[in-house]
Amino acid sequence: MNIGEVLSRAWKTVWKHKVLWIFGILASCSTGGMNSSSSYRSDEMNLPSGMENFISQTPEWQLIVIGLVIFLVLLILVLLFTFLGTIGRIGLIQGTHQVDQVEETKLSFGGLFRESTPYFWRVFLLNLVVGIFIFFSIFIIVIFGILGTVLTFGIGLVCLIPLICVLIPIAIVISIIAQQGGIAIVIENLGVMDGLKRGWEVVKENAGQIAIMWLILVLGISGIGGMIIAIPLLFTFGTAVIPILISGEEALQSSLIFAGICFIAYLPVLIVLGGILRSYVEAAWTLTFLRLTSKYEQDLV
Repeated sequence: MNIGEVLSRAWKTVWKHKVLWIFGILASCSTGGMNSSSSYRSDEMNLPSGMENFISQTPEWQLIVIGLVIFLVLLILVLLFTFLGTIGRIGLIQGTHQVDQVEETKLSFGGLFRESTPYFWRVFLLNLVVGIFIFFSIFIIVIFGILGTVLTFGIGLVCLIPLICVLIPIAIVISIIAQQGGIAIVIENLGVMDGLKRGWEVVKENAGQIAIMWLILVLGISGIGGMIIAIPLLFTFGTAVIPILISGEEALQSSLIFAGICFIAYLPVLIVLGGILRSYVEAAWTLTFLRLTSKYEQDLV
């Protein structure tokens, strides 16, 4: 596989067919999330007086209803973002594949969206299976780490460090297999387990080239590109924090308002640039699969 050809071809595809940017934006919906490990209680935090009054004056059953409504809204948003993120990724795979087959193919959003929906459940289930496997692996490590620390007075935690160092590369390999397996499901119309098997075959037979592509696309382009895109956000954070550190609470309100305006102004640019970056990376992975499977099949013949 000519890595330079894959990288340049991916950029030409994404730049010429800008409809893929939309699918890149959609694909980015499933990469973020809101994690919260804190338990919010009014007796542990200094809530605003208005919120404390609202909680104290509202009947308990109404608070329960409000909580259920918020939970349902968040659940709907999670499901919506999951659907859009999965469809976005499938659309990028489909579009890249079509352009690679026929150079002058004209891509449309409606056409790619319709062609992507039949693969939704298979790609979703593939990601779900891999995600559950990684989650339970981490969960077991954490449990054994806690037990080992308690029972051996900290020695067990030290013993876990080599295991963690081994599991990190394993998790990376599993994610790459899932990446190639998802592409296989879409391009070769495979089932979930067959897609995983195909992804494993591609990674196993081309471990060196896959590793190089991972370093380029994940650590290089995604990592460096993501940091460059995030620079204005760091500026926004600085405009909010630095005046507060200098002037104290007097500058709190004005600094937050200015930072909020800057963030809102930059948000559309952030979304578009993130979509372009995601489109390019996904196109490059798709072309990697196409080039490697073509070579692999020729070797079999």
